[in-house]
Amino acid sequence: MKVTEHIKKATGNTLFSFEILPPLKGQHINSIFENIDPLMEFKPPFIDVTYHREEYVFKEQENGLLKKQVVKKRPGTVGICAAIQNKYKVDAIPHILCGGFTKEDTENFLIDLDFLGIQNVMALRGDAVKNETYFRPEKEGHEYANGLVKQIWAMNEGIYLDEELENSSKTNFCIGVAAYPEKHMEAPSLDSDIHFLKKKIKNGAEYIVTQMFYDNKKYFDFVSKCRKEGITVPIIPGLKPIATKKQLNLIPHRFHVDLPEELILEVIKCKDNEHVRQVGIEWCISQSKELQQAGIPVLHYYSMGKSENIKAIASKVF
Repeated sequence: MKVTEHIKKATGNTLFSFEILPPLKGQHINSIFENIDPLMEFKPPFIDVTYHREEYVFKEQENGLLKKQVVKKRPGTVGICAAIQNKYKVDAIPHILCGGFTKEDTENFLIDLDFLGIQNVMALRGDAVKNETYFRPEKEGHEYANGLVKQIWAMNEGIYLDEELENSSKTNFCIGVAAYPEKHMEAPSLDSDIHFLKKKIKNGAEYIVTQMFYDNKKYFDFVSKCRKEGITVPIIPGLKPIATKKQLNLIPHRFHVDLPEELILEVIKCKDNEHVRQVGIEWCISQSKELQQAGIPVLHYYSMGKSENIKAIASKVF
């Protein structure tokens, strides 16, 4: 079932969803199931599975020259999605990136998903790899997510890269995209960011999931701006409880997200990370309840492969 259909079927009740990471190469899929199992009591209608593009390292050879070697630390997004749908009978939503994909790669990826009966995809540009200052697309790939959305929508219309194909079947993907209540780090302004978000909607995106935020006012203000610009699709808030003192510096630096002063002070007062974790849970419960009371259709949690704190939050909200 499509995300938009799940929302419609909920008839105003707030749904619970979460995102997982594929396991590191060499780990068994049971490591995924162990983190999903405790959250199934909250009846998630769908689960997101991230995609991690290939990265490269340069290894010195005996002759002194450097050899470029592909490193892929978290394979298996498509397989995990198939396993989730088979085991839990809920919809799995794979992330699909511009980075690391040619348009042909994208088409083949989508064909595989269609064969598996997967009806939802999350279309993202992706981040720059470690050895790049700025994001760089593949030679025959998409530079921006709006182009990726356009390609997915074209396949929904039965239009493939090979224009000579006859009797091509239409796919049936519901397309999600990302948005940033505090603007994307590369955007010159929030207004310009929303301008490009509108392009993704125009090209076929049917729902939005936001970057994490810790001040609900920023989410509500962002939604208000989007509605004034004519964006009417569901805007699902993404939430991630803070869990360690290190994240006080890491989250603003890596994700360009502001932390409220009240939250910062509470974390600083904590004696250890166990206390930080509890502060993060309580803060996220408060956020969640306020969003729920506002009639938000879905609350989406970034679990980062760990379910304990998400379960503690969901048990107080759902």
